[in-house]
Amino acid sequence: MNVHCFNLMTVVTEYSHSRLIFFGFVVCLYPLRGGFITNRFICYFLLSLALSGCAVRPLVVNQAALALSGQGLSQEEDLQLAREASAFYLKFSESVLSETPGHMKLAESVSAGFTQYAYAFVAFDAEKIDAQRPKEAAQMRVRAGRLYARAHRHAMTALEKSSPGFLVALKQTDRSKQPKLTPAQVPLAYWASASLGGWISMSKDDPDLVADFPLSMRLAELAWQVDPQFGQGALASLMGTLESAKVGGSRRSAQAYFDQAIVLSAEKDAGPYVAKAEGVALAAQDKKQFEQLLKQALAISQQHRSLQNEVMRERAQWLLASMDDLF
Repeated sequence: MNVHCFNLMTVVTEYSHSRLIFFGFVVCLYPLRGGFITNRFICYFLLSLALSGCAVRPLVVNQAALALSGQGLSQEEDLQLAREASAFYLKFSESVLSETPGHMKLAESVSAGFTQYAYAFVAFDAEKIDAQRPKEAAQMRVRAGRLYARAHRHAMTALEKSSPGFLVALKQTDRSKQPKLTPAQVPLAYWASASLGGWISMSKDDPDLVADFPLSMRLAELAWQVDPQFGQGALASLMGTLESAKVGGSRRSAQAYFDQAIVLSAEKDAGPYVAKAEGVALAAQDKKQFEQLLKQALAISQQHRSLQNEVMRERAQWLLASMDDLF
């Protein structure tokens, strides 16, 4: 399954030495999932579940999990249609996942879906109205945080079930005691990292949660050790995001990750350009590079139409219109 780059920019505040440090999270995501589940499939699933006995039920649920994990909206260009379709898909998929929590592919799909929904339809909307309606924006960020937390929980549950003791090992500071991922676990680790980063970014007043930022980075690093090319640049962009977000991070290393993401995506995804604009150019207050990268993102979104590029087109336009406030 292809993975496409998609930018998530939110502001995280960490209290350090009595000052505010702002983190820009730029997360590369799969194509937005959800929605186009046919009525025939739903009726078949519900009827089969109702008529099946205890021995057959696991088979029916597993078949449904396989079908749902393959659903997606990667070719859909209408954001409103995607918004309306995704909510039902997520609830239905989550219900099936509760019946088979160890199903790695469905857990990956559900975690991806909640992460992307939180960004595209909640967190980004909060950013756009923050200056005019701060109270409403704050409520939306709380909701987005809950959705990210939900995504993180699903990914971590699947990782724990596939490797008992994973969470305990993940928290070890001794690298030799930290878990090792299998190739099949890389997507789950990616989404666990991305969703945790998004959750932290929505919860700047929770120092305990902000303190979990190293776990987000560790999950991404574990995935990087196994498959640095994962997601056609998605993981590379996530690594760049986390590097630019951490206190004392290297801007040069972050830029190298973003450049690698652009190469791996074959310059067909607008996300890495927006990610680099926010994670590198904005941080350096390089207005010229910022504008250039965003215009490149706009051009790519026009040349390669997809839902994730449509999301990035909207974000790039919004950032360009906000340049006077950013520089």
